[in-house]
Amino acid sequence: MPSIRLTYLCLFLCWGLSIVVAHTQQDDSPDWARRDLFRCRQRGNVRPWGSARCPEQAAKEIIAPKYNVWRGLTHEETASVVQWLHQQPELNLTGNRAGTWDNSIELVELRYPNKSDVVPYLDGDGTTPLRFANVRLNNRATVDAHYAEIQVGPLPVQQNVTKWMPLGYGWTRKPSGKVRNLHADTPTMDQWIYNISATIADITLDLWNGTALGLENDTLEIFGLDPMWQDDGRVVRWDGFWNNPTDDFDALTLLPLGLSFKSDVTGRDPSQWKLLGWLYNDILYNTTEAFRAAYFSPDFVKLGVNIEGDWARTGQHGKTLPQDEKEPPLLVAPGGNRFSVDVKERYVEWMDFSFYIGFSRDTGVSLFDIQYRGQRILYELGLQEALAHYAGNDPLQSGMTFLDSAFGFGSHSFELVKGFDCPSYATYLNSSFFANETLHTHIDSLCLFESNTNHALRRHTAFAYTDVTRNIYFTLRSVVTIENYDYIFSYTFHLDGTIGIDVRFSGYIIGAFQAHNEDYGYQIQDELSGSMHDHVLNFKADFDIAGLANSVQLTSPVPVTKSYIWSDKPRNTMMLQRSLVSSEDNSRLNWQPNGVRQVHIINQDAPTHFGEFCGYQILPDHVAHLTVLNSSNLVNAARYAEYDIQITQQHDWEPRSAHPLNRHDVHDPPINFERFFDGESLNQTDLVAWVSLGMHHMPNLGDLPNTVATSAYSSVRFVPVNYFRMNPSQHTVQSVHIKDGNVSTTVESFGQMGDTCAVSSIEEQLHPLYEYQGGQVP
Repeated sequence: MPSIRLTYLCLFLCWGLSIVVAHTQQDDSPDWARRDLFRCRQRGNVRPWGSARCPEQAAKEIIAPKYNVWRGLTHEETASVVQWLHQQPELNLTGNRAGTWDNSIELVELRYPNKSDVVPYLDGDGTTPLRFANVRLNNRATVDAHYAEIQVGPLPVQQNVTKWMPLGYGWTRKPSGKVRNLHADTPTMDQWIYNISATIADITLDLWNGTALGLENDTLEIFGLDPMWQDDGRVVRWDGFWNNPTDDFDALTLLPLGLSFKSDVTGRDPSQWKLLGWLYNDILYNTTEAFRAAYFSPDFVKLGVNIEGDWARTGQHGKTLPQDEKEPPLLVAPGGNRFSVDVKERYVEWMDFSFYIGFSRDTGVSLFDIQYRGQRILYELGLQEALAHYAGNDPLQSGMTFLDSAFGFGSHSFELVKGFDCPSYATYLNSSFFANETLHTHIDSLCLFESNTNHALRRHTAFAYTDVTRNIYFTLRSVVTIENYDYIFSYTFHLDGTIGIDVRFSGYIIGAFQAHNEDYGYQIQDELSGSMHDHVLNFKADFDIAGLANSVQLTSPVPVTKSYIWSDKPRNTMMLQRSLVSSEDNSRLNWQPNGVRQVHIINQDAPTHFGEFCGYQILPDHVAHLTVLNSSNLVNAARYAEYDIQITQQHDWEPRSAHPLNRHDVHDPPINFERFFDGESLNQTDLVAWVSLGMHHMPNLGDLPNTVATSAYSSVRFVPVNYFRMNPSQHTVQSVHIKDGNVSTTVESFGQMGDTCAVSSIEEQLHPLYEYQGGQVP
């Protein structure tokens, strides 16, 4: 009994003190009050009567209406494919101990079935499409090292039934599916670079008190541009020196040292490779001897050094913000998660939306068969490629143009940090991929959750009443960290039928050495320039608006001078201008100033009862396409990045706008998106919109130590236009109707349950973080 009375007394004291604190404008409670309040929370973890702990990961379990034909290969399927391939003598494969002159398996994953096979299965009684594996072979047991993509199947593997065949790129000049491998000899190239560095070790010691020799105690690092230059039949690389951080922070890319060298590494015989020169302080030296002679001359100018400090380290620094030690507002789900998941089939339902999840090593998450009230809006929605194109006075910055799918958005989708990347109540899913003949799983790398924004979805205040609806939406999120950069990908679903893609950026920038770089970026440290670069991310949006037959309508407000019968003189006003895009050749568009042109995907055969075309608008927010015209670095490898939106006929043989091997042959890449545009009609046919998101990034002091996601973002919305008879958010009960009466006020809540729950202590919320595994890519 004493313990029960003590508990009630403690609860009463906590309640009373909380009222005092809640009704005080400033936190001027005496120290004893704050201390006792903390003790009450510590003693017995007291919660209000009748309030259970908030549910965690309580999504309703359901069974998908159809087998997920995009669900990745099982571990058993992958293992059987690998085993079967090793039994094919013509492939001459070596296992996970393969060297630089061996053939090996780089990738095994599901080959997404053709849309022409899937739609009959989804919409009727069509048979389940056969499953095939997409395999990428790294063939290095030849002077002409190359990648080859093959198809293996049907699955499961069966002797005398399963076959393999080359996967050609039928719309390019690479029908065999073979792409040269410029990185077949990476260990040999590393040794080549360190041998060059050794020839000037005395200079690097004098300049920076360090060396880069390929040893564990190296204090300098060397890395260079990507993709390597591929002009005139030669393969040329530039490499530069960077200071190695002496702590655990990932600040290497903030520490350029301003010295770089050029080498010709054409072919696989290192005896034929050549050093072509050195660059320092904007002076080019054709030989090591010339550089050494200049360095030890009396008039040689030595530049400064970038060294890490607190400016390059993450974590809390400096004076704590006022009242920042208090717990901030938290997102909670009092009634548990309000969506349903078939974990095995990766199928999700939220409100009137449903979709399947696909996942690949190259592009990460894709969504398929996105439906609203049983009607498909999008057959496929997913990332195709993300590039970062740099510019600068030195060859490294000028030549850097990363095509990140080569590194793998799927293999770099790491475990999410609960309560930070996603709400702690989110439902988490794992992802798997194949690398180096080993299957890997990243736990909790995808999350699903509902949120409530800080503004109403719709509202109105009239003379006698006020009506307000909560703005609740659903998110599928993954976070991808590729080297220095972090991408936060969110696919969002909204109560009005809108579907969104949000990309936010963070992580470390790749800085340039400040000398002579004034025209390419702000100076942000003594010897560091925040070098300018463009981010462009291309997404595929395969629309099916009221069926497969769709068209593109452009709608714009235009200024006009118009005469009316009721006016004595012409009036300056505006009118609505509508037109249809006739063919692919007219579909490569950029968003216009003032947002005057709207792009609608419509179905002319499914008008509303008023005769308007139903459809979805593609609505951009803070988007960008590539600034550089006819990029010397990319040539034909990223033609998708030259426009904001491009629309083509859907073809099974044009499944992607880019390929992760494009960087190995920028002049004649596996996928040259330019060739998609061959004048085909866009009138009432199956359409794909290729939408570019991105930003023009000019890093400044605010990007140190990391870029912040508040301003570094890009997004697009697919918004219904005349698609519904009325706004479908009317169906939600998350509204209030407040009616002002002469005597009293009435509040209508439309049947909300009013669920409550007790939020766990901060210690309980942080406890799962001690089990965080992060992620490493083999």
